[in-house]
Amino acid sequence: MKNVTLVIGASTNPNKYSNIAIKRLADKEMQVVALGLRKGTVSGITIDEEKKDYKNIDTVNLYLNPKRQEDYYSYIISLKPRRVIFNPGTENTEFVKLLQENNIESEIACSLVLLSINQY
Repeated sequence: MKNVTLVIGASTNPNKYSNIAIKRLADKEMQVVALGLRKGTVSGITIDEEKKDYKNIDTVNLYLNPKRQEDYYSYIISLKPRRVIFNPGTENTEFVKLLQENNIESEIACSLVLLSINQY
C-alpha cells in the first residue's frame, strides 16, 4: 500500500466525523487504516485498538481533542507521515511545533471539505 491515510479517533458511530471521513476515503478508493478506542469496521476498514507500526503513511487525519493527542505525539512522529490534518476541534499549536521540528507538514482543515472539493 502506498499513500495511506491513518484516521486516528476512528469510530463505528455513523454520526461521528471520523466515521464519515473513513467512508468518503474508501468511496474514493484511497488506502485507509484506522485507530480508535474500540474495534470495529467501517466500509470494510478495520478499526484497530492498538498503535501499530503502519507503513507508507502519507496523511494522519486527527479526530482527537488536543489533550488526548499528547499520548500520540511520539507515535505519529515515528510513522513519518508527510502531513497531519487537524480537523475542526483538534487544533493544537504545541503539536504543530513538534511536527515542524520533525519536518512533517501540518494542515488545519476539514478533511471532509478537502475530499468534497478534490483538494485532499
